[in-house]
Amino acid sequence: MNKTLLSAAIGAAVLGFASAASAATLDDVKAKGFVQCGVNTGLAGFAQPDSAGNWKGFDVDYCKAVAAAIFGDATKVKYTPTTAQSRFTALQSGEIDLLARNTTWTVNRDTALGFNFRYVNYYDGQGFMVPKSLNVKSALELSGAAVCVQSGTTTELNLADYFKANKLEYKPVVFEKLEEVNAAYQAGRCDVYTTDQSGLYSLRLSLAKPDDHIILPEIISKEPLAPAVRQGDDKWFDIVTWAGFALVQAEEFGITQANVDQIKAGSTNPDVRRFLGVEKDTKIGTDLGLTNDWAYNIVKGVGNYGEVFERNIGASTPLKIQRGLNALWTKGGLQYAPPVR
Repeated sequence: MNKTLLSAAIGAAVLGFASAASAATLDDVKAKGFVQCGVNTGLAGFAQPDSAGNWKGFDVDYCKAVAAAIFGDATKVKYTPTTAQSRFTALQSGEIDLLARNTTWTVNRDTALGFNFRYVNYYDGQGFMVPKSLNVKSALELSGAAVCVQSGTTTELNLADYFKANKLEYKPVVFEKLEEVNAAYQAGRCDVYTTDQSGLYSLRLSLAKPDDHIILPEIISKEPLAPAVRQGDDKWFDIVTWAGFALVQAEEFGITQANVDQIKAGSTNPDVRRFLGVEKDTKIGTDLGLTNDWAYNIVKGVGNYGEVFERNIGASTPLKIQRGLNALWTKGGLQYAPPVR
């Protein structure tokens, strides 16, 4: 068997195993009593353990939302830290039930790797960070620069495409682990750090002197960051998807973690009552394989999308990220939930 056929056979075997392993994920999750969620090894604002070992962050709250929908308890999650290289193997093999690790939705990952994406929880784009001392104002001034980048990412591919398209030379300084890329940049082994712009804001905080570094204005790619599951289990895919849409819909309805009980008890709006599981004829939760108060449990457990954003990465946090494309569609952004009915 030649190398091409052998590679194809191995890939098919892996995907076949992944499909079989995911055939009844919800049943497996209920049986063990928690969601096993793959997250970043440590990215401020998105997924990072605190001094007591408790995981916090934007992606962590998404994992909690899924747990709240299933168990009515947002704490029923266990976290598996994954690198850019190991995250896909962890999902394919069944080591994790869900990948929520600032992962870009691409056609290759949607097809060849055997994953399913649908709900984008963060619209991002790749950028560049440089020391202020370089006196660089644009990425187009980076010809000849040494660029720190993480391997196994769309970032690495986008970097090559951007420099080739603009006829610029560069020296890639490549590492597998995020911590290694951070250390190399801080040690001066490269002139430039490139990754998703949201990641740059987070990573800058970890530097000894954050104010000595700037993020250049260019955005060179589309990076729709989305949770992923294995193909072959539509019920689980639906639950993971609609947990995200519920966060967005709650914000659009004006339902927060603080007022959800009051609205549940007093609202006369049939759409809101259906969403919270109190409208008489609602079967949305049971159609998902959950209880009809699934969305109520999500909001009660973690809040709405805006609360999750502002709590972890928003303007009042050290990252100070503006909503931008991640504002609701009613406010000029791209966050939009299909009808929950």
